[in-house]
Amino acid sequence: MAKSLKKNYIYNLTYQILVMIVPLITTPYLSRVLGAESIGIYSYTLSITTYFILFGSLGVAMYGQREIAYVQEDIEKRSKVFYEILLMRFTTLGISIIIFYITFAMKGQYSVYYKILLLEIIANALDISWFFQGIEEFKKTVIRNTIVKVVSVMCIFTFVKSSNDLNKYFLIYVLSTFLGNISLWMYMPKYIERISIKELQIFRHLKPTVGLFVPQVAVQIYTVLDKTMIGAIVEDKSEVGFYEQAQKMIKLLITISTSLGTVMVPRMANTFARGDKKKLIEYINMSFRFVLILVFPLMFGMVSVANKFVPIFYGSGYEKVIILINIIVPIVLAIGLSNVIGTQYLLPTKKQKEYTISVTVGAFVNFILNMIFIRLWKSVGASIATVIAEFTVTGVQFYMIRKEIKFVDIIKLMKNYVVSGLIMLCISVIIGKIINNNIVSITIQILVAVLVYFTVLIVLKDEMIIDGVKIIKDKLKIVKCQRGNK
Repeated sequence: MAKSLKKNYIYNLTYQILVMIVPLITTPYLSRVLGAESIGIYSYTLSITTYFILFGSLGVAMYGQREIAYVQEDIEKRSKVFYEILLMRFTTLGISIIIFYITFAMKGQYSVYYKILLLEIIANALDISWFFQGIEEFKKTVIRNTIVKVVSVMCIFTFVKSSNDLNKYFLIYVLSTFLGNISLWMYMPKYIERISIKELQIFRHLKPTVGLFVPQVAVQIYTVLDKTMIGAIVEDKSEVGFYEQAQKMIKLLITISTSLGTVMVPRMANTFARGDKKKLIEYINMSFRFVLILVFPLMFGMVSVANKFVPIFYGSGYEKVIILINIIVPIVLAIGLSNVIGTQYLLPTKKQKEYTISVTVGAFVNFILNMIFIRLWKSVGASIATVIAEFTVTGVQFYMIRKEIKFVDIIKLMKNYVVSGLIMLCISVIIGKIINNNIVSITIQILVAVLVYFTVLIVLKDEMIIDGVKIIKDKLKIVKCQRGNK
């Protein structure tokens, strides 16, 4: 059942590229058509809905992926685990739907939007992508997600024409999620078999899911609560819109830098189940190198073009987003590292306690700083609080694994990438000051930055780059030999 790690990574990377491209297509349009206030309302109401999805899910998606990975070779065991987790998910999300409807959807200022978002909670109850990730079958989820993304983009340009169409935008968002989740069910007969209800032990999963639920609540506190708090504390909902747009760009960078993580989780869980500790550390070191080689050019590159990129991308009235992007961008490094330690190592190896402590500390720091900073500096305050919280999480996690992985070793790995990134940043900024045309400037800055970054790494004889060049040369030789034999 185990799939090729390279193939799964390619499938996932393909989808992540699509995830990156879609906002580049839709965000400029939506920011102009809907406006900052409508986007703020969308972000605020969705953040509220996210809490009910979170509490209803009880950490099942992450737990389910891991548990399926442990038994991916045994169809009877994985079928039993699947049904048990699914029934528990239906129960808890069903309760969440009832409470959400009574609390928010029945009446209130944004009740019309909350009624639409009810379908988002239902869609999450039907989501079984965790099963396919657990058996390392990424192709099907990627195909599903790709179709959903393409159709939703077409619908946005077709139906969303003004700020009065915010309800249509909500509908497109929730229906695409709902239909996409349903589509995966047609594949299930191939991977599971019927299990007698008498054999199912649903509640044996309750305690471990709650164990994963606690850290997920903590993560949501410093990833979603900031938008909720801005919306609740600051009367001007445009502040939420500015913060949402800045976060959207940073999340694109995070998606790229953590793209390997999605396919590594089930592989790490399966390797742990087989007791191969040596292979575990090998995978972790590979992930660290992969993240580090990406985060620095992404961060420095965004900083160098933000002042020209934002006016082109978002239009007029979003100048504050430039400031927010420059403040938030360091979290690309923090989340990249914590993704490797927390998501790829601590959780698959059943070290939930250590993971929970790290994100709970981060959530506490974020909440306290948000209470102070948002009142003082609005969205800027939330941005500062987010950066401090994310680095707090990463710092605590490094402390937790200090016996297995030395922080000093990671700093040594960073050296080449920091040097290359800083040189790239300086040259990119100079080009930006010389060329006045924003579009031409950004294009040249990106092309030159990529060239400079990897050239410097080659000069510094970076191990990962040298290995990559060697692999490419070897493959080219094989291709030449094959053509010669023909």
